[in-house]
Amino acid sequence: RAGADFLLICTNTMHICAPRIEAALSIPLLHIADATAEALLERGIGKVGLLGTAFTMEEAFYKGRLKDKHGLEVLVPERGDRAFVNGVIFDELCCGVACGPSKEGYLRIIEDLAARGAEGIILGCTEIGMLISQEDTDVPLFDTTELHAKKAVALALSE
Repeated sequence: RAGADFLLICTNTMHICAPRIEAALSIPLLHIADATAEALLERGIGKVGLLGTAFTMEEAFYKGRLKDKHGLEVLVPERGDRAFVNGVIFDELCCGVACGPSKEGYLRIIEDLAARGAEGIILGCTEIGMLISQEDTDVPLFDTTELHAKKAVALALSE
């Protein structure tokens, strides 16, 4: 056990492994989607847009948890926009690059999700916060990196 009270996986996409990891643990796993859902629900948000890697946006491990465990309706960008979001993550943000045209593209996609009814947007990749911040849009943003870290600190200090 090494003295740990709980475990974090500090990336959204790798939460695909969360069920197997949880099954092998004797301590809780603080799931990034749960920390995010808690913040959304505290703000009264029930319908949310999700930006992240293609895998996070398209597979059920993340969206399904938000829906099934927390009752949230999750919207994702259209296919071409999902490819754009994913490309920016891997071709730019993972390399420490944040380009103006990419930011403009993300903001357009955020506005599209809001027009489709999203009351907020999950920045569901730990790198997206390098490109987009709340100052860039009136649509409420939920940075999973920040929310997960704050929840971990609160949990650590409460024990």
